Amino acid sequence: MTENPTRQMLPRWLDRYLWFFEWAMEDEVRGLAAGLPASARVLDAGAGEGRYKRFFSHAAYTGIDLAVGDAQWDYSNLDLLGDLARLPFRDASFDACLNIVTLEHVREPLAVLCELHRVLRSGGRLLLVVPQDWEVHQMPHDYFRYTRFGVRHLMEHAGFTVEHVQAGGGYFRLMGRRMLNGLQFFAWPWKLLAAVFLLPAGFLFPLLDALDQDRNFTLGYICTARK
Repeated sequence: MTENPTRQMLPRWLDRYLWFFEWAMEDEVRGLAAGLPASARVLDAGAGEGRYKRFFSHAAYTGIDLAVGDAQWDYSNLDLLGDLARLPFRDASFDACLNIVTLEHVREPLAVLCELHRVLRSGGRLLLVVPQDWEVHQMPHDYFRYTRFGVRHLMEHAGFTVEHVQAGGGYFRLMGRRMLNGLQFFAWPWKLLAAVFLLPAGFLFPLLDALDQDRNFTLGYICTARK
């Protein structure tokens, strides 16, 4: 998922409020990293620009990506270029694996999960994040969206023991995000007029998110599993 450049102008508290899902991902990565010993080997499968590498300075981090997702990204810090469905590592090589909003960009998602399972040691942890209600992005390399049932099925079929599949917000967080997204369809000066209607909704909708207990409307899922 491509990061919105306007986020850099927002105060941290507001950025965390509006981009709840992205912050929830980062919090999960930070928590995973904090629980790993210094000797741990970590695979970031679909590392992109390596935005999560900084959390694993105490461990042996390897970032791999096919480097075709976004032409504007800088892939020069990757450790390896490679196909996630055919990882160039021996069995049981890693203590933990990340696959963050990448599984929608691979043509063989089950094959990728099977490979992550293969390269993890017994007891190794997987942190997987997948989108459900997200716009098409990184064209043309955008193939799938996942329900909580679909992603659980894939992880279990690959051999993982699923720990949790957590929705990244509910209906009102989703609608708040979509209100903000709507600004992109207006040119100046109409964008200013659209902002009068869309921005208040974008700010206020997330306050109602507790009303959606079922979380059937969500941006995506944060999943953890073990081998």
